[in-house]
Amino acid sequence: MTDANAMPLPAKYLLQGSVVTDRGIVEGGLLAIDGDRIVYAGRADHFDEPGFGPADLDAANIISLPAGQMIIPGLVDIHNHGGNGGDFPSADEASARTAVDFLHKAGTTTLLASMVTASPEDLIKGIGIYAGMTAEGLLAGIHLEGPFLSHARCGAQNPAFLLNPDLELMSSLIEAGRGTIATMTYAPELPGADELVDLLTSHGITPSVGHTDCDTATAAESLAQARDGLDSTGFDGVSGRPTVTHLFNGMPPMHHRAPGPVAACLRAARSGAAAVELVADNTHLDPQTVLTVFELVGASNILLVTDSMAAAGLADGQYMLGPSPVTVTDGVATLDATGSIAGGTATLLDVVRRTTAAGVKFTDALKSATVVPAGVLGLTDEVGALRRGLRADFVIVNAGLEPQRVMRAGAWLN
Repeated sequence: MTDANAMPLPAKYLLQGSVVTDRGIVEGGLLAIDGDRIVYAGRADHFDEPGFGPADLDAANIISLPAGQMIIPGLVDIHNHGGNGGDFPSADEASARTAVDFLHKAGTTTLLASMVTASPEDLIKGIGIYAGMTAEGLLAGIHLEGPFLSHARCGAQNPAFLLNPDLELMSSLIEAGRGTIATMTYAPELPGADELVDLLTSHGITPSVGHTDCDTATAAESLAQARDGLDSTGFDGVSGRPTVTHLFNGMPPMHHRAPGPVAACLRAARSGAAAVELVADNTHLDPQTVLTVFELVGASNILLVTDSMAAAGLADGQYMLGPSPVTVTDGVATLDATGSIAGGTATLLDVVRRTTAAGVKFTDALKSATVVPAGVLGLTDEVGALRRGLRADFVIVNAGLEPQRVMRAGAWLN
């Protein structure tokens, strides 16, 4: 047997050790890979797959995990602006490829490229680049965070480019995306938001309520409209429920006499009619807030995301979020112009670790970073779990949930 940190292996091999499957953590488990596909994940003593017998494999084809390590599914991040100096909002292909390479190697094997509010020309340029990278298989699609957002709750978004919903512009963005725009953040109180939601859902794009100053009723009505629209599309790969962009952030705080959008979003998530993003990095949200939301709405209705920007994986210093200068101090990114939080600096595996430290059950935190976002993207038959037939995406982690090795589509990344 060879160590889990050995050199790359042949296309058909076995990994022995703790494996996290749909049923939980399997001690004495086994993961069997053939090419870029999983053929088995479960108890080693139940494995009986043709082509993996003693005559087919020798010792070099078998990896035995050291004590304390385990295999988890590759993570899925639907809200991510970059990392390792790479920045999706800049609409620069070389920069984007730097980010994707880093994020894949950090264990986020499936992700959307998230853009921020910008000029129509820059949005179309970036969408064109990321549509091409999606066609390559490097990305799972595009997330547009704007430009149809609230001035009052714009956060790190550039207010100069904020617009009321413009269906002609949106149609141009959709055309540029060639079917790769997966989600879009919008403020439901803006004039034309209802028509925008109808346009998005008619193209299989998941609406995501966020950067909004709306009241409870408006949020509830818009989420219901989005849910109905997604249900009626008939598109393959559409989850059938809208999402909420970084719950609590970019919206008014919940008050007992003015509950705002948070109350409606929590109720929708509790009923399974929406999924809420949580940036559980200990900066955007207090750990006890994260724990409370998990206990209120359940892991199946939560999307753990990073909202990461170029500084993810790097030291404190000066960075850019699209055209906006950002300073990172003690791991916290803030916009130079206003002091607003300007995205995250954690990887998704960091977020899972911090969510678990907050008191959330590990398998629940992992579910919200794998199978739930895979469902939003309509990719549960491809990624988000260790199960027969799915793409061979997984991360070997140690007892501290730190990445040791990553495989994506049957190829070792590190």
